Amino acid sequence: MSLGISAISISFLASCGINPRQTGILTLNSTYNDEQPSISGNGRWLAFVSNRNGNSAILLYDLQQELFENPTGLNQSDVIAESPSLSRTARYIVYVANLQGRPDIVLYDRATKRSELLTQAYRSWVRNPHISPDGRYIVFETARRGQWDVEVLDRGPLIELDIPDGAPVENPQQNIQP
Repeated sequence: MSLGISAISISFLASCGINPRQTGILTLNSTYNDEQPSISGNGRWLAFVSNRNGNSAILLYDLQQELFENPTGLNQSDVIAESPSLSRTARYIVYVANLQGRPDIVLYDRATKRSELLTQAYRSWVRNPHISPDGRYIVFETARRGQWDVEVLDRGPLIELDIPDGAPVENPQQNIQP
């Protein structure tokens, strides 16, 4: 019975383009702790937390090219990163960063290679952020009222949206009814 399950698992992994024998540091599956996966809206990018580099870091893997990308400025050596979430094309990565023992939500923009601390003004704990496919909205849990509640952060209509190339951009003002 277990031999049959192993054969099914190996054939499933092979059909996904993953070689179950690859366990090195530069491959998707490894002997390191890899957890908290998130996939981009277009299905090309995979982000997850790993300890491959000796500390908790977010890794970004291109499923089409089958290689890792190391975005400049995403991971910092003194920060514990967790719970990544990706926009449609992984332009935006939102995650929890434990800075000085307190979790904050950070937005990283791969186009500008800049990070933005989104919850610096919050005086409570935050966890489990998720970003909308277009990158405008971020939802997360907060303990601001003494219990876990869901909050929605609207980054505003003036941000550069993560939309497919050539797609029309909706004007939010057009949707307002008089």
